[in-house]
Amino acid sequence: MSWLPPEEYVRTLPNATMYAALYFTDVDGDPLFLRSALGVETWQFPGGNVEHGDATPFAAAVRECGEETGIEFDEPPVLLLTHFLPAQPRWPRAKIGFIFDGGTLTDAELGRIVLDPSEHTEWLVQPIGAWKATMSPRSFSRVAAVHEARSSRSATFLCEPPPA
Repeated sequence: MSWLPPEEYVRTLPNATMYAALYFTDVDGDPLFLRSALGVETWQFPGGNVEHGDATPFAAAVRECGEETGIEFDEPPVLLLTHFLPAQPRWPRAKIGFIFDGGTLTDAELGRIVLDPSEHTEWLVQPIGAWKATMSPRSFSRVAAVHEARSSRSATFLCEPPPA
């Protein structure tokens, strides 16, 4: 391929979407998840798609978390997981996710969560082993990777296999 000006070259590249989220635990180290009202991946991290106007994926995670839970997060970004999902029939674009450490929430902070009922019906904190029984294997693989990344203080990369 010959050299193309940047404005032409970018049109030849694959398109991808991004999501960003925060990973919170309670004082016992048990993860927090939100039950989707939309039936998509029933239990979710507080977060969502990066939208026009979001300066960074971290800014999107903070914005989405605030909208979904009322939690105002103002700590610096600590990346735990970069997640790559190839294009699939139900989502025809590759998707890249960034999950950041949200830290530890006290019982009082958990008690102040206010959900947007159009997006989530409840929140739940339970031990990591209980999440394995609650979530799909696909969703739990992401949770396990994030949980291990926080424990080891080392960000990780999770790549889902392409559709068969």
